[in-house]
Amino acid sequence: MLTGDFARGLMLLSRVPWSFPSNVSFQAACIARSVWCWPLIGVLLSGVAVLPALMVAWLTGNGALAALGAIVAMVLLTGSLHEDGIADCADGFGGGTTREKKLAIMRDSRIGSYGVVALALVFAARILLLTQAFDAGIFMTTLLLAAMFSRLAIPVLMIVLRPARPDGLGRGAGRPGMVPFLVALWIVIGGAMILGGAVMMLACLLAVAVACLVVGKTAQWQIGGQSGDVLGSVQIIAEIFVMIAIISVTIRVAG
Repeated sequence: MLTGDFARGLMLLSRVPWSFPSNVSFQAACIARSVWCWPLIGVLLSGVAVLPALMVAWLTGNGALAALGAIVAMVLLTGSLHEDGIADCADGFGGGTTREKKLAIMRDSRIGSYGVVALALVFAARILLLTQAFDAGIFMTTLLLAAMFSRLAIPVLMIVLRPARPDGLGRGAGRPGMVPFLVALWIVIGGAMILGGAVMMLACLLAVAVACLVVGKTAQWQIGGQSGDVLGSVQIIAEIFVMIAIISVTIRVAG
């Protein structure tokens, strides 16, 4: 069962080529149960992404290029799933005048001006934050913690918001139970305690809570619930907020 959960999570959250067991089910209840390992998948993906970033840093000593290398690697590993979500949400929320029009725009594969601006802003924010993390000597810690905590934000919205559509990923992924979610929570708490300590852990949890509140309230107001695009968006926003929290704590401690 544990192997099947990890296979489901990896297939859902990434584009990593993997030989999945033929008996792995992707019914809503099974997907929802797999949320316990989503932070671990974040660690796996960021652990792979940090390798080319460190190589670039070793070759050039340039923090911005290392940050760019990590972001490009993560985009390749995830297939731009989360970036696609935030672009679709920006287009739908910004361009639609009714709930139905917003959902229709979000389902359209074409990208509009709102989506382009949103992508430019989130890429710039992540590169700038990782560059600052590189200069502060916490590049790997920031990348790992942000990937881990941001994938805890996804099941939070799956639990607290109802699906906005009768179909799609928001409905198909199901509603996680408290046991899988609490396991995921304890994984990120333990990981943060090991990598950054209690203060860092609390700051990251607060950042995730704020990200979930911002994205959740916006999605509820705009489309009446969550969708696959909203879940992708909250991962990106939580990642940025967690990076800000990590750098802020590091600066305060150093000061």
